[in-house]
Amino acid sequence: MRVVAVMNYKGGVGKTTLTANLGAVAAARGLRVLLLDLDPQTNLTFSFYSIDDWHHQLKDSNRTIKQWYEGELPGRDIPLADLVVTPERVNKVLDGTGGRVDLISSHLGLIDIDLQLAALLGGATTIEGSKRRFLDLHSCLRHALRDSHFTQYDLVLIDCAPNFGIVTKTAIVASEQVLVPAKADYLSTLGLDYLVGNCAELVRQFNDFVSHKGGSEEHRPIDPGILGVVFTMVQIYSQQVTLAQHAYIEEVRLNSRVPVLDSRIRNSPRHFGDAGESGVPAMLRTAGRDEVVREFDQLADEVLGSLGLTSGDHR
Repeated sequence: MRVVAVMNYKGGVGKTTLTANLGAVAAARGLRVLLLDLDPQTNLTFSFYSIDDWHHQLKDSNRTIKQWYEGELPGRDIPLADLVVTPERVNKVLDGTGGRVDLISSHLGLIDIDLQLAALLGGATTIEGSKRRFLDLHSCLRHALRDSHFTQYDLVLIDCAPNFGIVTKTAIVASEQVLVPAKADYLSTLGLDYLVGNCAELVRQFNDFVSHKGGSEEHRPIDPGILGVVFTMVQIYSQQVTLAQHAYIEEVRLNSRVPVLDSRIRNSPRHFGDAGESGVPAMLRTAGRDEVVREFDQLADEVLGSLGLTSGDHR
């Protein structure tokens, strides 16, 4: 199983659209994919469930990630596996591929969870206790994904909120790689090095605390890599990226610490304008192989190849 956090400090960069469609393309290739929605906006969840279905099937039955993060320590009262659901409409389309998309739903109230977790983090009375609490709290998702239930998955994609709160940090600790969607503009690329720096600082602090504890089966060092930036919502003119956007892409490629993927996803209201309404990502609804389908195929080749996941043939 490979675990990838999808994140950017800047919202509105097509992060959720990319997560849903990349997961769908991977599943269409025969992989078993788990999508974990950690964004309080809940858009990834609403890409597969209508708001009415979310209320009746998930929210009212306490089957969202919000309930899991609540309590004295995340996951202590509810096993993460109990929250996994299988969206019916998308999996009907995937029938016969050998692949599957499962989901752990978010909740609009997740926005308040970071404050609760910060209070837990400050509850220790000794330095030793503080370090133990830090490791326990930041490792909660990592430990939960070790449950034998999750061995059935090839790929876990975590849709993170556009911030660096504790919930997002638990996703980074749990992940092997971080994928960064970005628009080719000033505001979307401005914080890329800052994001990488914050990830590196989290890894340094976490591993320092692990070393202080001597290491154990419970807490081991982490080393999440930056898989790369994928530029989304790209404007194409005469089959080329516009000059203004090309300049931003080259600026990141030449001067940023963040690797840049070769893949680009163009802006396409025709494909993504009604995202979520059908419960099936656009790449599974589009007839034929147009430019956008080819771009997502290239992205899947690049991402899955770097993770050592090529297809579900091993099943």
